[in-house]
Amino acid sequence: MTLTSRLSERLAAHGLQANKGLGQHFLLDLNVTRKIARLSRAGPEDHVIEVGPGPGGLTQALLETGARVTAVERDPRFLPLLEELGAAFPGRLSVILADALKVDETTLAGPEGARIVSNLPYNVGTPLLVKWLTGPFRPGSMTLMFQKEVAGRIVAEPGGEDYGRLAVLAAAVTERRLVLEAPARAFTPPPRVDSAVVHLTPHANPVSGPRLDALQAVTAAAFGQRRKMLRAGLKALGGETLCRAAGVDPSIRPETLDLAGFLRLADALLTKA
Repeated sequence: MTLTSRLSERLAAHGLQANKGLGQHFLLDLNVTRKIARLSRAGPEDHVIEVGPGPGGLTQALLETGARVTAVERDPRFLPLLEELGAAFPGRLSVILADALKVDETTLAGPEGARIVSNLPYNVGTPLLVKWLTGPFRPGSMTLMFQKEVAGRIVAEPGGEDYGRLAVLAAAVTERRLVLEAPARAFTPPPRVDSAVVHLTPHANPVSGPRLDALQAVTAAAFGQRRKMLRAGLKALGGETLCRAAGVDPSIRPETLDLAGFLRLADALLTKA
């Protein structure tokens, strides 16, 4: 089998099927994967980290941009297919067999840094995003496919049902845009829900350090009891006293408070400490 063969044919030749336990749904249409690669703005000068490449549909599209790709794959069944890709693009694909939740992206990226572009496995998409938003690694950008519902929570604004901790953390660190929707039929096997791609670009001065830690604490507490007033949800952190110190109405519910309000709560928590 060569890269001139359809990816579905190459999968069949290797006897490979999706592992539902790992949240695998293959994106085999190169028209879609090439569009994601374009939306990521990856090019010949870029290093891209891709999580969960599977059979390599998106990997191939990224390599076609001229980028250098480090692919983190947990399932060893796909190594032969990825080795075929590496042979077709000599010196530009490195494959790491590992659990992406445990890898050190800073080491993988090297001193020049890296973008992240991935069709994320559904069962680990949110934990991975939180890791990249709050951990030591600062990607140049992130272009990530999620379940459509999760993508909506990332780009949500205050006042809506989708607005929550994920939206606040993402807004504190990045500029967020939903850039592409993909119906379930675009995948093999088709999932039960549609998907969407979010592009995140880091702010010039993102919230970081102890302030980001405090923001995580107040959002976890507040949205852990999102149907309650802030003074109840934040009781363990100071409740009404903390709200008053931050100039935030303690009687409102967390889904109505904007990023600036949550940052004031984080700052008040730091002052209290």
